Amino acid sequence: MNEQQLMMLRLFKKPLPDADFQELRRLAVKLLSKQLDETVEDWETEKGIDSAYYDELSKGHFRKSK
Repeated sequence: MNEQQLMMLRLFKKPLPDADFQELRRLAVKLLSKQLDETVEDWETEKGIDSAYYDELSKGHFRKSK
């Protein structure tokens, strides 16, 4: 385990009330979601992808003829 993980374990030696635990889970998911959004935005910028590209994808199909 890294130092951050150990610190988190030390913070929560005692069990939390369920409501507090659920709030921590929501905050963790919110943080991870934000990080994912930033990663996708960086990737879109790097690849030159914009909303027009997604509009074109939504109008097409990906089936291959046999």
